[in-house]
Amino acid sequence: MDFSFSEDQVAIRELAYQIFTDRSTDAFQLEFSRTDQAYDDSLWTTLAEQGLLGVGIPEHCGGAGLGLIEICLVLEEQGRRVAPIPLFSSLVLGSMPIIKFGTEAQKQQYLSPLAAGELKLTAAISEIAMPIAIQQGVSATKSGDGWTLTGSLDCVQDGVVADFILVPATDASGNSSVFIIDSQAPGVSAQAQEISLLGPWSAALSLSNVTVNADALLGAEGQAPAIIHWLEQYANVAQCAMQTGICEEAMRRTAAYTSEREQFGVPIGSFQALAMRMADSYIDVEAMRSTFWLALWRLGEGLPAEAEIRAAKWWACDGAHRVIHTAQHLHAGIGADVEYPIHRFYLWAKQLSYCLGNGSHQLEQLGKLLAADDSVGYAAIEI
Repeated sequence: MDFSFSEDQVAIRELAYQIFTDRSTDAFQLEFSRTDQAYDDSLWTTLAEQGLLGVGIPEHCGGAGLGLIEICLVLEEQGRRVAPIPLFSSLVLGSMPIIKFGTEAQKQQYLSPLAAGELKLTAAISEIAMPIAIQQGVSATKSGDGWTLTGSLDCVQDGVVADFILVPATDASGNSSVFIIDSQAPGVSAQAQEISLLGPWSAALSLSNVTVNADALLGAEGQAPAIIHWLEQYANVAQCAMQTGICEEAMRRTAAYTSEREQFGVPIGSFQALAMRMADSYIDVEAMRSTFWLALWRLGEGLPAEAEIRAAKWWACDGAHRVIHTAQHLHAGIGADVEYPIHRFYLWAKQLSYCLGNGSHQLEQLGKLLAADDSVGYAAIEI
């Protein structure tokens, strides 16, 4: 059994590493944080020119025709440099459902421009992990050959910059469908929600009598639950990739800092208390990596993977919490300086930990899976 990456995968990872390292330096990040820009448009263009925006897009739509593994390799490198671009929302939330459920016309209309860097996509699914009592929604009413959509959704990932948004809506019969909405269409409003110090990652989406044609329907009528469940699994795995990159780099920087910073004439990293915390961080990062790749492998092989995905996301939430807090604590006072880079890893890790369900939510869902079938998970693995 060979677990090594293919030549193409190695080339993609190395190219992504080089681009992110060259562009998203600490000095650039500091200057960028002083602007009113939400995202690095120049980096987005470079990724398009180098073909990395199209790694998961079919070849006949201008992409490389690869898959989630290659997308995750790019996302992991983005996390390593905490580069401010809407990769996750466009490459995963927006494009993957269109690749899986879209018509040929929809693929050509949305995926080809995405691969060229000409548009951005996202999906309004962030509320799936919220309690039912506080969820909002969008209603869909038949209108001639099309539909009229009205309602609102919170926490739409990168909703402010997305050109098109995948929106689930429910008709009078209780059937939910997914529609591809033009963010500039009459009646569509996306207001920035600054839910962290990182800035406007999310948007409050409001639809007021928005009319869409029949070709805006993604998949079949009433297929929204299946589409969202499918997308949730892929999205959680992709977030694990980003989180792994974030935490591994935060740990590396902390190890370097504690090896150089001296107290009482010796590096502080030689103190037992610090060394033990760094050892724990290493264990957490390796657990994050192992569970993430197991979940990704099973998903890619078409094997049941929901339990493995929940476990991986739990590590990406709780493991990241420990790693990133250790990084902040061991940097001491300088870690609280917003002109010093380590705080960005903290903010990104905390943000991702609450997107699509935190650690407690993952354990709750994993518990339900085990209660329904105690054979899920590792006991069910057959190789």
